[in-house]
Amino acid sequence: MKKILYSATKPTGRLTLGNYIGAINLWRSMQEDYICYFAVADLHSLTIDINPNELRENTYAQLATFLAFGLDPQKSIIYVQSHVKEHAELAWIMSCNTYFGEASRMTQFKDAKAKNKNISVGLFTYPMLMAADILLYDSSVVPVGKDQMQHVEICRDIAMRFNNKYGKTFVVPEGIVPSVGAKIMGLLDPTKKMAKSGDNDNDVIYIEDEDDVIRRKFKRAVTDSDNCIKYDPTNKPGVSNLITIYSCMKNLSINDCEKYFEGKGYGQLKNETAEAVIEVIGPVREKIKSLLSDKRYLDEIARLGAEKASSIARKKLQLVYKKVGLML
Repeated sequence: MKKILYSATKPTGRLTLGNYIGAINLWRSMQEDYICYFAVADLHSLTIDINPNELRENTYAQLATFLAFGLDPQKSIIYVQSHVKEHAELAWIMSCNTYFGEASRMTQFKDAKAKNKNISVGLFTYPMLMAADILLYDSSVVPVGKDQMQHVEICRDIAMRFNNKYGKTFVVPEGIVPSVGAKIMGLLDPTKKMAKSGDNDNDVIYIEDEDDVIRRKFKRAVTDSDNCIKYDPTNKPGVSNLITIYSCMKNLSINDCEKYFEGKGYGQLKNETAEAVIEVIGPVREKIKSLLSDKRYLDEIARLGAEKASSIARKKLQLVYKKVGLML
C-alpha cells in the first residue's frame, strides 16, 4: 500500500526557481510512488500583512504553477488550504496539545520577533496549523526545505503526545529534504536563501521571468576571483550555487557538472546555467499564462481537490473530536 505524502507552499509572493527545485520538482517525481496531497497554503499566508487582492491572485498563480509543472489532479489531490475547513478546526486542538515553551523555540518565530515587536499570534501558532495540515491525512512523508524541518519535528512531537494521551490516532510523519537543491541561494548573495520576499529582484529567478531577464540576472551572479569551477559551498558559495542549479536543471550529479565545466570560465558557467534554466522554465511560463486566462478551470480543479481532501479530513477530525471528548 502506498504511503501518504503531504506538502504545501504559501502564496505570499511570486514563486522562484528555488521553490521549483526544492519543492515542486520533487513533488512531481514522487506522484507515482505516493498518495499525494499538495496544497496552496493560503491560511498560512495570513501571518503577514498581505493585500487581499494580491493573495487571491497569488493563489491562482500558484495553483496554475502546480499544474504547469506537471502535478496531475488525476494522480494527486491538489487543493487550496482554506477550502478545507478541517485544517483550521484541527489546528485549535493541536494548539491545545502544544506547550508554550516548545512553540517559543521555533526559529521562524524567534527571528521575526527579534526583527519586529508587532508580530501576530498567528505566526506563533503557525506550526500548530502546519501540524494539522500534515496529520489530517495520516501523512507519513513530508518533503520540506531545511528551514521547515523544525516545524516537522514539532509536528512529530505533537502527534506522539496526542497518541500517548488519547490512544493511537495520528501517523507520526517523517520529514525528507532533497539531497541536491534543498536550499537554492541568492544570485547576488549566495550566503542567503533565494527568497520570493527578497529585497533585490536581481537576487532571485522568478518562474514568471522572461528569457532575457533570466540571462541578465545570471550574468550578474556573484562568483569569486580565482576562476576555478569547483563545488565548495564554504569557500566558493556563488560558484557552488550555480553548479547546484545547473545540476538540478540537467538532472546531473554535482561531480558530473564539475567534470563538464573543467577548464571553462565563469562566464560560460553563468551562460550555460541560464540556458539550462530557460529550457525548463520557458515552456512552463507560457503554460502558466494560458492556465491563468481560464480561472473557471482553476476554480474547478480547486473545488474537486477540496472535495476529495475534505472527505478524508472530515473522518480524521471526527475521530479526534471523539478522542478528546467533544460531542458529535
